[in-house]
Amino acid sequence: MRTRVKICGITNLEDLQLAVELGADAIGFNCYHKSPRFLEVASASLMLESLPPFVSAIGLFVNEPAATVSEVCAELPFDALQFSGDEDNKYCRQFGKPFIKALRISSVEDFARVDDFPDADGFLFDAHVEGLFGGTGKRIDSALLECLPVGSILAGGLNAENVTEIVQRFSPFGVDVSSGVESAPGQKDEQKMKAFFNAVTAADRSRT
Repeated sequence: MRTRVKICGITNLEDLQLAVELGADAIGFNCYHKSPRFLEVASASLMLESLPPFVSAIGLFVNEPAATVSEVCAELPFDALQFSGDEDNKYCRQFGKPFIKALRISSVEDFARVDDFPDADGFLFDAHVEGLFGGTGKRIDSALLECLPVGSILAGGLNAENVTEIVQRFSPFGVDVSSGVESAPGQKDEQKMKAFFNAVTAADRSRT
């Protein structure tokens, strides 16, 4: 099975076009105001217009008032939403779009939280860093990944140097990368991006 790749925190058209050319399955648009990768609606709209068919646009939110999410979604035709904060299942499902719930993992018990989200269309697992929601560059402890549920999206500290081994060992459905392919927050690095995609491809080939 081919590992899907989501590139998160895209902030400009050049990086978006590169991600698409390299074969990204999904692009994450950061709607979290406290993030250095935050996108204004106008900028995100221009990038969404340039996305080709079959590349999914994912809107990322963290503990936003429901009215704010609804307003943004009325302007931006996201294919799905990702909730990376402390949202519950009732909150996430109210927007009428497929949603991915991001869960921060610091112990095996944290994986059991998937049961709290029966309406989720997928789960993204990231490392737990107190007070921070994604983009930290910290990895989940490999011992915990032995319990990674089937069909999961894996994030947290991934880069070209470690993603091959991660994919080979734990077989996630998809991988999500942001800071691991950047030269600065919100600025993707062409060589790091290419190396990341090559590393995922190499891992997939080694499993066939």
